[in-house]
Amino acid sequence: MVEQQVGSWSARTRAIVAGRPSGQGQPMNVPIVPASTLGLDYSREQGTPTWEALETAIGDLEGGTATAFASGIATVSAVLDLLPVGAGVAVPTDSYAGTRALFGRAERAGRISVRQVEPADTGAWAKAAAEADLLWLESPTNPSLDLVDVPAVAEAAAASARRPTVVVDNTFATPLGSRPLSQGADVVVHSATKLIGGHSDLLLGLAVTADETLAARLREARTLGGATPGALEAWLALRGLRTLPVRYTEASRTAALLADRLTAHAAVTRVRYPGTGTMIAFELAGADTADQVCHRLRLIRHATSLGGVETTVERRAARPGDAQVAPGLLRLSVGLEDPDDLWHDLSAALST
Repeated sequence: MVEQQVGSWSARTRAIVAGRPSGQGQPMNVPIVPASTLGLDYSREQGTPTWEALETAIGDLEGGTATAFASGIATVSAVLDLLPVGAGVAVPTDSYAGTRALFGRAERAGRISVRQVEPADTGAWAKAAAEADLLWLESPTNPSLDLVDVPAVAEAAAASARRPTVVVDNTFATPLGSRPLSQGADVVVHSATKLIGGHSDLLLGLAVTADETLAARLREARTLGGATPGALEAWLALRGLRTLPVRYTEASRTAALLADRLTAHAAVTRVRYPGTGTMIAFELAGADTADQVCHRLRLIRHATSLGGVETTVERRAARPGDAQVAPGLLRLSVGLEDPDDLWHDLSAALST
C-alpha cells in the first residue's frame, strides 16, 4: 500500500516520504514490479505499484494527479492527443526543440496550427489566449532561460471566452522552484530524464493536473498509445526524486556562483541566469569560439542532456531545430562537482 498523504511537511521532506509503502512490516521502498499483466488486465491499463509510488510522490509535490510516461516527449505527445483537429497552439519562440518539432509535424499533417510567442511578452500571450486552444509555456525556457509570467498568462486564459488549456513544462524549475498548478496552469509536464531522475540513467516523462477529467484523458492517452514507463525506469526516477531537494539546492548554489564569475569574465558577452536553479546560459563571441571552449573543457562534459549529478555543456544552436538560438550561446547544466574545480575548468577553457 502506498502512502497517499504526507501532511503539511516541507517539500524537502515530502520528496523523501511521499509514495512510500505504509503499514507494519512493509518494505522501506516500493519494489520494482516487472509485470506485463496484473490479474486480468495488462499493466499498461491499470499501472503497477512502482508507477503508482512515483506518481503519488510527484503528484504530492506538484499538487495534482500525476501520470508517468515512457519519456518526456511521449508526455508532450499525450498532451497533443487532448486537442481536437484544427486546434490552435501557442508556443514560446525559445523552447525545447523536440516539443516544437512534434507540434510542427502535427501542423504539417493538418492537425493543428502553431503560432510562436516571445516568452516575456505577456500581452502577446493574452492575445494568443483569445485565439488558441492550448498555451504551451516553459519558464525558464530551454535553452535561453527566458521567463514567462505564468500567473498572468493563466489569468488571461481563464478570462478568455475560448478558455485555452495552459500547460507548463516545469523540467528546469522542478516542483522545488515552481508549482504552476498553484499559479493557474491546467497541466504541468516534466522530462524526468533530467533533474528528477538526476543521474543520466533513464528516460521518463510525467504529466500532472488537478483536473480529474484531464487526468483520466492523459491516462487514456498513455494506455492507448502504449507510452508506458519501464519498471526499472520508474523505480530509478523515484529514487532520484528522493535526493532532488538536496541536489537542487547544492547545484543551484554552485550555479549562482558560476553565473557571477562568468558575468565578470572578459570573454563572456552575456550571462542568462534567472536567479535560481541549476541552469546557466552564457554567450561568447560566436559559434567557433563556443565550439572551441566546449572541446577544451576537461571536467565538464560536452553532452546534450542535463540535470544530472555531472555538469554538462552544449552549444544548442548546433543542434537541429535550434537555429534561432544565438550562435555563441552555451547551455550549462550545473551538477554536484566542487564549485572551484568547475570554475577552474571553465576559466581555463575561456582564457586559452
